Amino acid sequence: MQSPFANMPPVVKNLLIINIIFFIATYALAKMVDLEHLLAVYYPNSPLFKPWQIITYMFMHGGFTHIFFNMFALVMFGPMLEGTLGSKKFFNYYFFTGIGGFVLYMIVQAIQVYSITGGITIPHPEIDSSYFMFGGGQEQAQSLYNLYHIPMLGASGAVFGILVGFGMLFPNLEMLVMFIPVPVKAKYVVMGYVAIELFTGVGRFAGDNVAHFAHLGGALFGFILLKIWGVKRPNNFY
Repeated sequence: MQSPFANMPPVVKNLLIINIIFFIATYALAKMVDLEHLLAVYYPNSPLFKPWQIITYMFMHGGFTHIFFNMFALVMFGPMLEGTLGSKKFFNYYFFTGIGGFVLYMIVQAIQVYSITGGITIPHPEIDSSYFMFGGGQEQAQSLYNLYHIPMLGASGAVFGILVGFGMLFPNLEMLVMFIPVPVKAKYVVMGYVAIELFTGVGRFAGDNVAHFAHLGGALFGFILLKIWGVKRPNNFY
């Protein structure tokens, strides 16, 4: 029986394997080490922040659904992008867009911290939650505490970079989208996803714990990098 990885390009294959290993290890080693605490990324002024988290957060996921949809998108769209860019460029593209997700998300968090405290850092973030009660009352104190103690995790920023890259290089490739009975061109699918992320990110709806601005950061950085590289659409796709 042929391996399911046999026809998969090397970078996509190894990213898939590494993500699965990290996901399994998170639960298998839970009684010994909290990998999410160590490897998901926190606000840079948080005492929980470590430099390596800027990379490792991309391999952490918050549940089966989270990793399934990210890896599904990686496997669906990544091979064509890797085949077009080449493995080395695709590798750089993936991590650049993942870091872009981190950058934009942290800029938004800094704006939120500034709106509460008047600055983008606080002097003693290592102090327990009672410290966060200064100034604006219980609701703002809880918001500030969450900004410093709830991490971001997942490959979604890099995956959105892949989606944008796919839409830019294969804009007229028709795709079947759930709940839409007719094929839709890739460029419209990508624009629709980006519009939804922007709407939900700005709206900040109650109970929504998705890092929408990380998705948008990956998309933005992917768009910029492809423009800088001057990558052209393959001639055999319309």
